Amino acid sequence: MARGTRKTAVLKLGGVGVLAALLFAGGLQLASAGENNRPATTAAAQTVNCPTVRDKLPAVPAAASAEVERELTNLDQEIARQNERLARQAVRPEGGPAFIDNAILGPLRSKRVAVLDRIEIAFNRIGAPRPDLDALAACTLNAPGVPSAVNGGAGQNTGGQNGNAGGQNGNAGGQNGNNGGQNGNAAGQARTVNCPRVALPAVPGAAAGQVQAELATLDKQIAEANARLAQLAVRPEGGPAFIDNAILGPLRSKRVAALDRIEIAFNRVGAQRPNLDALATCGLN
Repeated sequence: MARGTRKTAVLKLGGVGVLAALLFAGGLQLASAGENNRPATTAAAQTVNCPTVRDKLPAVPAAASAEVERELTNLDQEIARQNERLARQAVRPEGGPAFIDNAILGPLRSKRVAVLDRIEIAFNRIGAPRPDLDALAACTLNAPGVPSAVNGGAGQNTGGQNGNAGGQNGNAGGQNGNNGGQNGNAAGQARTVNCPRVALPAVPGAAAGQVQAELATLDKQIAEANARLAQLAVRPEGGPAFIDNAILGPLRSKRVAALDRIEIAFNRVGAQRPNLDALATCGLN
């Protein structure tokens, strides 16, 4: 390299050094992206805030009960699914300012319109007055860390889902609720799964997004199992061990995996790993 060229290179490098020095002197810091560009901490995720439907219904005729229960479970399942998306969004944001409205709340409203319409049709099909549920379709957002209200099992107050990652780990509320004591009676009333409440210690901020996502996964699993039970109330299948083998057994395996991921989320950030093994097994209401 010629002497003049070396001098130019030194001057350029010196210019970068001077610029960096001026930035630091002005109070600005050059931040490192970190491992996989993950932020050091993650805020608790928002959850969807949807109107509850069960408490807005008139008395459900026995002939429509199983179908209505199945659709209420579908509503809860969709809430859990969208909460899972919001939890991922809290960890890895995507899209612009309108992303949540366009990709989450808008499609959720459309799905709720269809489900609510099927509930109305279930009443109408057997000659009962058709309820007007149109106003219950639109959802908004809760503040970060506030659990969603769900419809749950019949006769149960709507609680939350498995709670939030900010330490307010509410129980599965209505989702784990019973069916008012009518466990698969002659009216075709569906049973629901009864899973232990996931009570957690204070969740570190750096683990909050992952924990929230897994709590939403647990709620989604409960809603899916309840949907299967609702189908069984209408179209029974299998022998006496069918529910254990086809619903409760697989549900336990899925919960073991989700609970293990929650434990790992604590351990990964250096927090004490909770022991959640006893919370994996569910029974029936």
